[in-house]
Order: sequence, then structure tokens, then C-alpha cells
Amino acid sequence: MSLAKARSQKAVLLANIGQLLTLHAAKTEAGPRRGHALKDLGIITGGAVLCLAGRIVSVGTTKDALRDPWLKRNRRMVTEVDCAGKVVLPGFVDSHTHPVFTEPRLVDFEKRIEGASYEEIAAAGGGIRSSLDGVRKTAKAALASKVVTALEAMAAHGTTTVEAKSGYGLTVESELKSLEAIKEAASRWPGTVIATLLGAHVVPKEFQGCSQKYVELVCKEMIPRAARRKLAQFVDVFCDKGAFTPEQTEQVFAASKREGLSVRAHMGQLSETDLTRFLQFNPASFDHMDHVSDDDVLELAKRDTLATLVPGANYFLGLKKYPDARRLIDAGVPVALATDYNPGTSPTISMPMAMSLACTHMKMSPAEAVSAATINGAWALRVAERKGSIEPGKGADLAVFDVNDYREIPYWFGANHCSMTILNGVVTSTK
Repeated sequence: MSLAKARSQKAVLLANIGQLLTLHAAKTEAGPRRGHALKDLGIITGGAVLCLAGRIVSVGTTKDALRDPWLKRNRRMVTEVDCAGKVVLPGFVDSHTHPVFTEPRLVDFEKRIEGASYEEIAAAGGGIRSSLDGVRKTAKAALASKVVTALEAMAAHGTTTVEAKSGYGLTVESELKSLEAIKEAASRWPGTVIATLLGAHVVPKEFQGCSQKYVELVCKEMIPRAARRKLAQFVDVFCDKGAFTPEQTEQVFAASKREGLSVRAHMGQLSETDLTRFLQFNPASFDHMDHVSDDDVLELAKRDTLATLVPGANYFLGLKKYPDARRLIDAGVPVALATDYNPGTSPTISMPMAMSLACTHMKMSPAEAVSAATINGAWALRVAERKGSIEPGKGADLAVFDVNDYREIPYWFGANHCSMTILNGVVTSTK
């Protein structure tokens, strides 16, 4: 069945929802959730959601929905799903993933267990650079199939919108091929994919000792060609020791701005970097943020740039220190959660697992984790006008969990209790 035909199917009514987490804000404030607003989930008990043509039409109680004149007239045309006391929330928005790769990095995994650091593994030829050959040699169709497999696995855990980065080719042709693979995969998946060019991931081995030449390649060839072909909405940079300098990051951001592409960046994963110099480019998000100064925290609290936290990486790297979510939230910085799905440092497709880590290791409340994984993820991708909450007019992106209370979603770590996902109106049973 084609995606167009799937979207033209019957209207869908989810009824008898035990807890419907609408994420509809009590106050109509523009911008991402921050501070106490992160706990405002807009819960409706005994809820119902009516979806039609890939959009949410109405949200309320089941009692009110069944009284609706339109529904009474057209009930035979509606696919009804009895949610029987389950939890329904917006589909997760995973705003930081790296799905274009061919093989897991098992040698890195073993070396890390033996005590090697991230930098030592990279210096020995592991790390990001070890994924390059596979992507460079693999055909676009095969890469696209790999991405589709990842997207389907994400959907089975409740994710409906995904940011997908390139970054494991690091030549002009292989980066464009990776973006083409993302585009092809997106056409075969009913959810929503936002593509990001991460040509500035690390300096490839053929440019060792002349990193500035590689930056010029990214700025003068990769970014303009990706922009002309409309293959990416964002450009990302890994700005940290062992990757790209702040000065080089500014060059990449400036080139992106010239081409009309928005920017985001890996920041503060391994060391602290002054963030204020990048704010002139209006970045959508700074991701990782393990190391950030007090001055930068205060500055970010005034802005809509998200701090996207990816605790899966800290977990898989065996780090004792996690991003200080409480410090950021209490200061008023808008925070999002993502999986950082990648073969080296966070091989997980599970947003519920990321939420569990956020609760247990970053002391976020379950309600804060839900907001960070849905509406704030949408803000991090600049799609909050159509994703991230259950409101009339937004995309019909919903996740149904076979639990009695939303707090069970991060509580049952390592288990998948998602029983159904609706992606732009397309119903997918996960059980």
C-alpha cells in the first residue's frame, strides 16, 4: 500500500483513554517549555482523540466525543480504537540521531570496557572515523534500507518524528549520498523526518594536519550543494576537542546562513566552550551540554535555543557524570531529550529509555521528561506548530502505551510498553 493511500484511509477515533497527555499549554505562551511549564502535561482522564486525513480534528473526553454530530453521522467510516484505560501521548520527537551507518562498532565497545577513553579509541583508529569506509562504499539504496529499519524500530517505541544526520561519509559525495538515503527512507516511512548535514563531524584522515582545508570543503561545496538540492533543513557541527574549533564552527554556521539553512551543534560533550559567540546565528539547539558555564546558562535562559540532552551517550560510555538537567531547568533553560542513536556511543532507538535515564541520572521528573521528549523536541526541530502536542490542526502523531499511568513509561526501563503508534494518521500496531 502506498503512503498516499494509507493516509486516505478512514478517520481514527481513540476512545476510553485512561490518561490522555495532550501537552496543551494552560497558558498560550510562545516558545519552548521551560521551568515549571515542563510539568504541565494537559492530562484528560477518559479522553478521546479524533483524527482525519493525517490531522487531529478534536480532543476531549470520550463522553463528549460520542455526542459529536459529525461522529454520529459518520461513525461507520471511522476506525475506532478502544484504549481501555491506557496512556496516550504525543508521538516522541527524537531530535538528535545518526542513523546512516552500516555496522556496529563492536571493537570500540570492547576497548571501552577494557578502560580505553573516547579520545584513546579515536586516536587508535576507532570512533567516528571507523564508520567512514562502510558508508563510503555502500550504495544509496542499501543505506536507505538501513535508515528505514531504524525508523521502524523507533516507531515501535513511540517515536513519530526523527531528526536524521549524515556525518559518516565526510566526503562531498558520500555526505550527499547519505542525505539522499535519508530522503529516500523518509519517503518510505509514514512518520516525519528532518534531515541534517553533519559534514563537520570530525576531520577525516585524508585531511589530518590540514583541518582548515576540510572546513573550506564543507563550507564551499558540501553546504551549497546540499542546500541547492534541498537535502537538509539543518547543518550541524561537532565543536569540541578532537573535532572542530569554535572559530571553524563559526565559519560553518556563516556558510549555512548564507545558504538559508538553520544550524545546531554538538556542544560541551567533552569540554566547555563559550556558547555566546554562536548565538548570533540563532541555533535551534546545543546538544549534549555536559559542560557549560554559569554565564552561558544564564544567557540560554533568555533564549529559545534548546539544550538537547542525550543521556544514552553518557550511559553507554560508562560516564559517572551526566548533563546537569536540574541546573538548566531551574535556571529557565528550555531542555529537550533525544536518543543520540549512533553506532559508537548511543546505539539505542528507545526514547522511553532516554526518559528513564533522564529521571534516574539527571533527576528530571517523569512529567519533565515527557515534555522534553515531545513538545520541546519539536521546538528543537522548529516544527512545534505541527508536532509535539495533541491539539486540533496538528499532525496525527500519537503513541499508545499499555500502562495505567504515564510515569510507568520511564519506570519500566529496558521494556517496550508501546502498543500502537499513529504516524501522520497511519496506524501501526507494535504488538
